[in-house]
Amino acid sequence: MTSQLPSPTSTPQPDRRVDDLSHTFEMRFTSTPRGARLARRLAAHRLDTWGIPYGTGPHEEIVLVLGELTANAVRHGHVPGRDFHLLLHVIAPARTVGIEVTDTRTERTPPRPEALPAPGSEDTHGRGLLLVAALATRWGWHLRPEGPGKTVWAECVCATPT
Repeated sequence: MTSQLPSPTSTPQPDRRVDDLSHTFEMRFTSTPRGARLARRLAAHRLDTWGIPYGTGPHEEIVLVLGELTANAVRHGHVPGRDFHLLLHVIAPARTVGIEVTDTRTERTPPRPEALPAPGSEDTHGRGLLLVAALATRWGWHLRPEGPGKTVWAECVCATPT
């Protein structure tokens, strides 16, 4: 018995406005440095295909923010045997890029954006969220309502249309 797939012309397509060019990418990654690196590379490629090209200021800033959040999920949110989840979404009319990184560790939470401490000159860590705060339009975090862990999120507004 064979099955027939509907042809693309016979399948009704949702009615989309021309300026509604929203995009979403989400995936789970191993909670390792290699997983964080892969998340950053795949997201960078997606941004490029969505119209935020490699080598532009918005692309580089978004990838840097995303890289810091995924690295923090691996370093501070790692639970053995648990992955982290990345959600990247672009809303084209508003030119807003949202980044959400979710890990499964509840007891280690970042400071609130308004209480972000500045590291001392001798400190060898503690600058990642300062970069996020400087580059993102806004950022924050919340505990996961459906399970253990937290989601750290950031929003970046692009100066160029996507």
